[in-house]
Amino acid sequence: MRDWLGNTVTAGGETTLAGIDDFVGGFLGYETRAVNILAAADADADCALANAYAAMLWLFLESPEGPAKAAPYLTRAEAAAARASERERLTVAATRAWADNDIPRALALGEQGATTFPRDLALAKATQYHFFNLGDAPGMLRVAGAILPAATDVAYAHGLAAFAYEQCHRLDDAERAARAAIGLQRKEPWAHHALAHVLLTQGRNEEGRAFLDDMKDTWTDLNSFMLTHNWWHLSLVMIEQGEAERVLDHYATHIWGVWKEYSQDQIGAVSLLARLELAGVDVGDRWRDLAAYLAPRAHEHVQPFLDMHYLYGLARAGRAEAGEMLDSVRAHAETAPAFVRAAWREVAVPACEGLIAHARGDHGEAARRLLGVLPRMAEIGGSHAQRDLFEQLTDDALIRAGRLVAAQNRLEQRRAGSPRSVPTLAKLAAVYRGLGLPGEAARVGGRT
Repeated sequence: MRDWLGNTVTAGGETTLAGIDDFVGGFLGYETRAVNILAAADADADCALANAYAAMLWLFLESPEGPAKAAPYLTRAEAAAARASERERLTVAATRAWADNDIPRALALGEQGATTFPRDLALAKATQYHFFNLGDAPGMLRVAGAILPAATDVAYAHGLAAFAYEQCHRLDDAERAARAAIGLQRKEPWAHHALAHVLLTQGRNEEGRAFLDDMKDTWTDLNSFMLTHNWWHLSLVMIEQGEAERVLDHYATHIWGVWKEYSQDQIGAVSLLARLELAGVDVGDRWRDLAAYLAPRAHEHVQPFLDMHYLYGLARAGRAEAGEMLDSVRAHAETAPAFVRAAWREVAVPACEGLIAHARGDHGEAARRLLGVLPRMAEIGGSHAQRDLFEQLTDDALIRAGRLVAAQNRLEQRRAGSPRSVPTLAKLAAVYRGLGLPGEAARVGGRT
């Protein structure tokens, strides 16, 4: 049998194949049908690929619970691997490496798969995910470059390339790839997301707003991450346009509350509340509600990027767990796997110290800690747009600590990338007034 991409599949029947197709299509398209793989794997214990995909689905929980949930599926996948094809065995091995947190091996196997089986887009996307979490954008691009020539007819392949290009700062290439994906298939939310990154980075906020407004009718049957994340991107554009107050409505309906227990929904909510506060919006008691779901995360340490968001949310809510989590992050950094130990020890720990200082109002310490690690922030994972939160918190700390010369320098660089950003212009005008330059403040306030 063959899956919908033309890859051969070793399975017991059409029902298993349908589950595999739902997973691959749902995974690439961020659709809820991906979960159908669980029933397919449960019904066909002898299908190595179905069980590997089921394990993979659980690993995307991004919590300690994930590997435990994945374990029985991986056991079945490995038992059936002898009867599977080379491609399927590669997927089983890569998923095992992921479950064991041997990410370097998972990456090596994933790159091998992209080269040998370039229409295996599921393994390619999982491999890009690992590169992304390590801040290795060129690795993402290598994967995209390996698969795209064999999958030019598949919108999702162009979407994978688009985001890899964007993370490599190849914005024109990213836009071309994203528009190619959408030209093949209008409902390609990952390509929407990649193009949203490009438009925000280039300060094309009106265009970005119109584009996302036009595409949002296609955001149907999506999993909580993709749904909330694309609405998060629309919210960022609205903040840039000076409509931050209106974003509170999006927060309530499209950002927070879709799946409150999920890691990505949680960090999206933390990020958006923080940005709204930086734009001068009173978010009320929303931190308290969010922190109730963050508190159980205090000792997880799945990824530094996640921990930094959890910690800031707990600190803004005034929860005692924030201090406990900071101590736990420090301890984890000393025992983290070798391939990420430097990122934890040298980037995440001082960043967390800066974040908790900012949340508690110690802005001088926040600025000192955050400025020291900003040049290496990519090592914690996340996208440019997501990590920009830490840039904005640094700017805010500098202003509040009275370090206006440093703030002016950073804000002017920000204005160069987004000349019509309402929050940036407001902050810059205030800084110029504080520096005794009322004429410059007036010019900035007039957006000239």
